[in-house]
Amino acid sequence: MDTGMVTECFRDKTILITGSTGFLGKLLLEKILRVQPDVKKIYLLVRAPDAASAEQRIICQVLGKDLFNTLREKHGLSGFQELIKEKIVSLAGDVGTRDFGLDSSRMEDLCEEIDIIIHGAATTSFYERYDVALATNALGAQYGCEFAKKCPNLKLLLHVSTAFVAGTQEGLLLEKALQMGEALRPGYHLDIEAELQLVEKVKTELTADKSGSSDQYVKTTMKELGLKRASHFGWPNVYTFTKAMGEMLLEQKREDLPVVIIRPTMVTSTYQDPFPGWIEGARTIDALIVAYDEQAFPCFLGDLKDTMDAVPADMVVNVTLVAGAVHWNEKGQVIYHVSLALQNPLSGYVFEDACWDYFSIHPRVLENGKPLQNRRPYLFKKLVYFRAYLTLMYKLPLEMLHAVSLLFRGLFSQYYQKHNRRYTFLMLLVKVYAPYAFFKGCFDDTNLTRLREEVKMVSNDGNLFNFDPKSMDWHQYLLNIHVPAVLKYGRKKKGSV
Repeated sequence: MDTGMVTECFRDKTILITGSTGFLGKLLLEKILRVQPDVKKIYLLVRAPDAASAEQRIICQVLGKDLFNTLREKHGLSGFQELIKEKIVSLAGDVGTRDFGLDSSRMEDLCEEIDIIIHGAATTSFYERYDVALATNALGAQYGCEFAKKCPNLKLLLHVSTAFVAGTQEGLLLEKALQMGEALRPGYHLDIEAELQLVEKVKTELTADKSGSSDQYVKTTMKELGLKRASHFGWPNVYTFTKAMGEMLLEQKREDLPVVIIRPTMVTSTYQDPFPGWIEGARTIDALIVAYDEQAFPCFLGDLKDTMDAVPADMVVNVTLVAGAVHWNEKGQVIYHVSLALQNPLSGYVFEDACWDYFSIHPRVLENGKPLQNRRPYLFKKLVYFRAYLTLMYKLPLEMLHAVSLLFRGLFSQYYQKHNRRYTFLMLLVKVYAPYAFFKGCFDDTNLTRLREEVKMVSNDGNLFNFDPKSMDWHQYLLNIHVPAVLKYGRKKKGSV
């Protein structure tokens, strides 16, 4: 199979995409429109109260992004607008609702048209509300599968997951399906229905408590419940926990559907396509780049000898589309770990050196005009030492300052609040990041390697569907593409986890 055969799979086909407002969703949409403008129709399901609101959301949050500049340049502004008008249909719905919240007549008509479903909708926050994560990541996968079964002409269900459904297990982690109820914590059984009932019970109790349950309290309680339940069953956060549930439900419900599951590792900015360095928000490892930029944290967790399992977003998109073409209308399920760690590992040393080199070449300047000194952060190899250091060096002095401030009627209150917020954010960052700082697992890439060997991308543009790990140099990519991309696009959301 060559490049042309991949693109031909999408010619004159109707595609339903969930999660098009997300990072990978936008890239998938842009790629399909660019490599196969003769796609018949692309339906974009987004959460919105009505069709007009859905269309406005797609225009503002998706098509208006500079990611689509290559398409605009290729077709011209009027041609691009005509292409969008002809090919794109916005749908108001909700993946966390059965039938995606569509009315019966609309759903029946849509099911008759659909050839491919790309289910990428997810909430990716490690610190999401448990009820929200369950609805979107777990039930969303089940409802996507049920919807696919109602499509008589369906050729493929592409489900975008994460390699970290494996949690923090060590050793070689295989490209195999997750079985219903199989918890990562030995001796525990995961009952998804019981988890749904627990969430409803807690929400009912919070609603009944009229006296002290503010919206913020309910939100925080549901977030903490998610972390608590994830930890109880052996997962490090609510995102990977509920994505694992989603895969379990898909495995249980799929029957003979043609299913491909894509499990990327930590997704970074684009390497080549449609242009280098496009990203949205500060993602997992990017929080460290933002912190390094501001010299906010003199220390953190980790071991420079360890491998950071990351993959550029455009390679994830390329694997998704190529795998879809290879397994077109093929009954059964195939899973791909989109990981570069076995073939082209990124070490902590390379990551830290690239950050140092970038900020040495591009020194930061403070508001007073003086340069910000470049310092390498100290890495603690044990969490207990790191916590002790933070308590002694930051928390205790902060609390002493707070006490003095109270004595002097809040003289230092603003200073205290500013640095206490920074400390609180750091502790939350540690809470959700620590499991990955010492991750000892290694993702098997047997299926991915076979896909790469079987599919020869021979065309005038050999990079059109590139996912060859040997094609990139991590230091050069980080120095010239990823770090500047994070500082350009990622700073706006640096407080999210």
